[in-house]
Amino acid sequence: MKLYIKYMVSNRCKALVQEELLSLGLQSEYIVVDLGMVDLHKDITDIQLEQLKDNLSKAGLELLDDSKSKLIDKIKALITDMIHSSEEQPKVNYSVYISEKLGYNYTYLANIFSEVKGITIQQFIIIHKIEKAKELLFYDELSLTEIAHRLHYSSVAHLSSQFKKVTGLSPSFYKHIKDKREGVLDNL
Repeated sequence: MKLYIKYMVSNRCKALVQEELLSLGLQSEYIVVDLGMVDLHKDITDIQLEQLKDNLSKAGLELLDDSKSKLIDKIKALITDMIHSSEEQPKVNYSVYISEKLGYNYTYLANIFSEVKGITIQQFIIIHKIEKAKELLFYDELSLTEIAHRLHYSSVAHLSSQFKKVTGLSPSFYKHIKDKREGVLDNL
């Protein structure tokens, strides 16, 4: 069971949610407490859910209803599938694509997503595009130009800039480190 919590955007909020779970006797029940989300091993009772909702509300946090939680999961799944699974990226802006696929106004989706996850949909997309770029660099089947084109970057420079922002490394240095590691492993 996943619970999404609005306004949970700091480590302090995360600690507060962990304390609330402990106070409800759910310490062994949760798997992950992340910014904006709690992933539980199993469903909790309605009474526990109401108590958690009330306690979080007192701290300025809001437990999202099930429909909004499912919507966040759909946004994440759509983006993940769009970037990692499909060879062909959408021909329209991501905002239009996501809005059309889910049947909601993009502003509404973006507001819910950022309130819960603490990052924008665009930042989430960039993180996943960089993960895909790292994967493509790792397998060394495409040039950086081909990777930039496949991931719909306007240029190699744009991809490189975002890659460095997210990873702290340039794509060529990342590839160099990977090649160096493989060389060391080959010599063992």
